[in-house]
Amino acid sequence: MAQKPFEIHSGIYCVGGPDLSHPQDALVYLIMEKDTAALIDAGAGQGSETIWKNISKLGLTPEKLTYLILTHAHVDHIGGAEFFKEKTNCLIVAHEDDRAAIESGDPGLTAASWYGVNLPRLKVDRVLKDKMEALPLDEEKIICLHTPGHTPGSIALYMDRQGKRVLFGQDIHGPFSKSFGSNISDWYHSMEELKALEADILCEGHFGIFRTPEKVKKYIEQYQKQYG
Repeated sequence: MAQKPFEIHSGIYCVGGPDLSHPQDALVYLIMEKDTAALIDAGAGQGSETIWKNISKLGLTPEKLTYLILTHAHVDHIGGAEFFKEKTNCLIVAHEDDRAAIESGDPGLTAASWYGVNLPRLKVDRVLKDKMEALPLDEEKIICLHTPGHTPGSIALYMDRQGKRVLFGQDIHGPFSKSFGSNISDWYHSMEELKALEADILCEGHFGIFRTPEKVKKYIEQYQKQYG
């Protein structure tokens, strides 16, 4: 793990991932405000202490964590959630359609069986039910967009900051499996919605950061062509 945590754009950071915290972790992103913060996904669990230390290494205060937003129910994104809940009493945010998987730790729906691990039961504090919902973060807001396909309750997030639209689109690339409720048709429609946002920066869950609108669109479309 040679990589160090880094700032992506104006108070938005990458603080976890296979080269930052643990090989099984999806990429973990942090949005920092003056008095509050939001963590987007939590890794698989074994790298939680490292993610916490990475935030501190950036000169930030992980205790300010207000939200832990889970983009979907898979273990490499939610396995560390209990750690951050216990540390900060942050609100666990997830969509209603993945709530049962998260709260039960079901080995199929969470893909925990793929990793050979058991997940604890985890209560979702803030349940997203609408197509689009906003979470306040100091004077700004994070928009949560329901983007089913990879899982029934997958969400993407975006915010406008310092002249840039930043999109957090975890697991755009798939994979897809009946065991966790994937639907290719729903996914394709969700990708059309993400392209319509015309984001300047894409923070993806496994393949890093894409920093121009052209690169964001190209990244999404390559998978639409692959699965379409």
